Amino acid sequence: MVLTKDELIASLQNEVRILLHLAGKVDRTQLDYRPTPKQRSTIELLQYLSAMGPAMIPFFKTGVFDQAAWQAALSAARGANLDQVLSALEEQRSGYAELLHGWSEDEFRGEIEMLGRKASRGSFIVNLVLCAHAAYRTQLFLYLKACGRDELNTMNLWAGVDAPMPG
Repeated sequence: MVLTKDELIASLQNEVRILLHLAGKVDRTQLDYRPTPKQRSTIELLQYLSAMGPAMIPFFKTGVFDQAAWQAALSAARGANLDQVLSALEEQRSGYAELLHGWSEDEFRGEIEMLGRKASRGSFIVNLVLCAHAAYRTQLFLYLKACGRDELNTMNLWAGVDAPMPG
């Protein structure tokens, strides 16, 4: 694997840290904001993120996508309010370490077929969980900007901090 297990866990935890930073910028009066009628609202996006990664990793471990378990995780997340979502996201900081701690290097490198393609388990985690975090946090950042959070900048999006842009 290109990343060590510890590096992968640290990267996932950093994504959660940045996501929590951005989620803390959400104006509760704008939770229903959605750019277009068919896109997720801010709260729906956060609800999805509270379930997405932790629900997917067990599928990669077994190599079997369990549609019923996936739908159950999403359904449970859909009923969460913002405080519950933030709590679930906070739990992901340690949750990713717990989910991945027992994996061996051979398990990460082991090839599985899922979602119409073959790849290593590690590749699935990087491409479908880690990269999804980066993509969806960018979507959240854009929602925040569209809702008038003009003070947010690249440092918020990529470093997860309130700071002026470096000169």
